[in-house]
Amino acid sequence: MKRIEIDVIDPKAEQAALLAWAARVDAGAATKQATPQLRFASYRQLHATLTEKRMALLEHVAVQEGLSIRRLAVQLERDYRNVYDDVQRLVELGLIEIAGGKLHVPYDEIDIRKTLREAV
Repeated sequence: MKRIEIDVIDPKAEQAALLAWAARVDAGAATKQATPQLRFASYRQLHATLTEKRMALLEHVAVQEGLSIRRLAVQLERDYRNVYDDVQRLVELGLIEIAGGKLHVPYDEIDIRKTLREAV
């Protein structure tokens, strides 16, 4: 099952973690296969980007792959231009791919999470 992790992160903690990871890589430490990730600095940013309509669109494309944007707009009963804009944003995020004018979702699962505190 192919999945992507979507996190709300603390930018300063993320920067420190990336610097520590880079130091390990520079020192020759082996790296493991990374799970694709999409990160947001706040819930506001996450919800502004992954709106309810965009998530419904994403779910629809995952089940009904191979649709054109026009056909998707008809099936969702939404304005073509709004669906087009939402698809373009989801393509920018890597959540939808377009090949030959047909839509495809490259993931089977999206894991959205927020760490409240570091484990002790």
